[in-house]
Amino acid sequence: MTAEISHRDLFEGVDLPDLERSIYTPRAFFSASMSFVTGSLTLIAMLPLVSVLAMLIYRGGKRLSWELFTQSPPAPGVAGGGFGNAILGTLVMVGIAALIAIPFGVLAAVFLAEISPNSRTSSAVRFCAKLLTGFPSILAGVFAYGAVVLVTGTFSAPAGGIALAILMLPTIILTSEEAIRMVPSRMREAAIGIGCTTTQLTCRVLLPSAMPGILTGVMLAVARAAGETAPLIFTALFSRYWLFEDGSLDLMQRTASLAVLIYNFSGSPAENQVELAWSASLVLVMIVLVLNLIGQAFSRRSVK
Repeated sequence: MTAEISHRDLFEGVDLPDLERSIYTPRAFFSASMSFVTGSLTLIAMLPLVSVLAMLIYRGGKRLSWELFTQSPPAPGVAGGGFGNAILGTLVMVGIAALIAIPFGVLAAVFLAEISPNSRTSSAVRFCAKLLTGFPSILAGVFAYGAVVLVTGTFSAPAGGIALAILMLPTIILTSEEAIRMVPSRMREAAIGIGCTTTQLTCRVLLPSAMPGILTGVMLAVARAAGETAPLIFTALFSRYWLFEDGSLDLMQRTASLAVLIYNFSGSPAENQVELAWSASLVLVMIVLVLNLIGQAFSRRSVK
């Protein structure tokens, strides 16, 4: 029968130094000081964000009602109204941008990560994508104005969608490429070993496995596009009317958006329009926040 020996009994009679951490030692004091400074700076950096959110909730929450989502913006000096057409216009233009940017972005990512990762073309595309991440949004609007608005002769939702697609494209390309690269090599080898072609490998193995990471990039790109203002001023402008006309969706006309509505109404002398701008800001922040949270959820799933 063996006797159980504790750690205390094992080292009984041995003179050991005091292993308890003391704040007065130089290294421990420096570590505690830096932790305090870092925490304090983090709280200071969060103050503007918290103050803006608090003000949005306080000023914008006063007018939140169902009428805001079903009515059009009022004329100056007219009470009531809403911004339902601006929400619809934002969703339509972001949807058009997603239809353009997601297929091209994912195909480009497949080319960069799997088909020809080390070619000169891939290096050039990768460099341009990284360059476009810092591309001023107003220049995307100027490009779409010259390429679409001047050609069609009118401001429209497709013009706004193309401008937003230019801003979404680099984020989708880079995040999708990274997600495809993170697929384990053993899955590629197994697929090739059973005779899969490159197309089958891409469509049935790589893209399904990398889908959480791809969706993360898509959600982040959509969140950025939803909050852009400058490109839409050059391409979609603004309107107090709905896109629906005689029961059909007419996209080739000036289109309202939440971002441009906030820009127009925030400096208005009419108090009613200023209040609508605050409420629209709150709604837009909530939309962007939800999209970012969805992106973070997909990101965590991808890491797991």
